[in-house]
Amino acid sequence: MTPKLRFFLTLFVVTLLVDQVTKGLVAWSLPYGDQSEVLRGFFYLTHVRNPGAAFSFLADQPAWFRQPFFIGVTGVAIFIIISFYRRLAPGDRLSAFALGAILGGAVGNLLDRLFRSDQLFHGEVVDFLHFILWGGYAWPDFNFADTFIVCGVALLVLELFATEGESRADPART
Repeated sequence: MTPKLRFFLTLFVVTLLVDQVTKGLVAWSLPYGDQSEVLRGFFYLTHVRNPGAAFSFLADQPAWFRQPFFIGVTGVAIFIIISFYRRLAPGDRLSAFALGAILGGAVGNLLDRLFRSDQLFHGEVVDFLHFILWGGYAWPDFNFADTFIVCGVALLVLELFATEGESRADPART
């Protein structure tokens, strides 16, 4: 197994396991709609379900439209992530790491949509991380899959900027 593949698969598996185990623990230990205080006035564990995407995007749309849409978009995203991975240079472990995290998060939320319901393909994503920010503003609840996706994308963007900066600084590379 190449180092690139090892990084990619390790992050994928770890991300998926952390996501699914934490969602399962929340669903098992915290009744739907309840909240548990972790850091007073700042951080709470909640048990909410999001039928939509980030910031409840399309949450109000009927399930017959919303579910196939999100399942299809996730399928396309998985294909793109794997395509990007296959194009990475053999030693590009950072990008493999980031893509593994993004893929794990995408698959974690997809599994919720497919199976976290009493009816197949009608599930909702479990969100449970709740932060209160300045002035009492509550950031929309999210989960570890969302966190891994955002961190993976941020790593890719940072690497892109770093690589672009290196190529501009080294005229021999252009």
